[in-house]
Amino acid sequence: MNRYVIIAAACLLLLPIASFAQSRNRRSSASAQQKSQTATAAQAAEIRMAGATKVADQVKILTRFLYLLGGVAKGIEQIDEAAKKNEASPGALQQNEQNKTTVKTSLRNVREGLDALEIYFRSTPGLQSYYLRLVGSASGAADAEAQAAMGQFDQSGRTLLGVVNRLTDVLLIMR
Repeated sequence: MNRYVIIAAACLLLLPIASFAQSRNRRSSASAQQKSQTATAAQAAEIRMAGATKVADQVKILTRFLYLLGGVAKGIEQIDEAAKKNEASPGALQQNEQNKTTVKTSLRNVREGLDALEIYFRSTPGLQSYYLRLVGSASGAADAEAQAAMGQFDQSGRTLLGVVNRLTDVLLIMR
């Protein structure tokens, strides 16, 4: 019977140590899981920040372009009106055609940048949920490009304002 008492006492003494080790393992497991979740959240925040930076860059490009387009479009319209009345010089007409070509090329570059942005959002895990709000930006730029090709430079700028609005809406939901 002495032997049973010693074994029982030993079990009672070892029981708190075993339960301490188990609770310690649970705590370290919970701590590891928490660190993993924190790392995942930090990674998601980095991806979101990179996406927001790309959207902000496009907003800057578009607003700078729109600022310049306003003056150029006005000048194009004035020279076109003067050309209809045969009041424009050949140099002015040549410069006007160069300005039209420059605007059209710039619009193509804007559309290509927005296409790349949409592809980036669609193909980057962590940004795909924002893609739904972003989609259509490139097609808006394509519409503006088509309007410029038809000589509707002012309307083209107005269409791009809609694209800027869409991009800023995406930035708002990304914060």
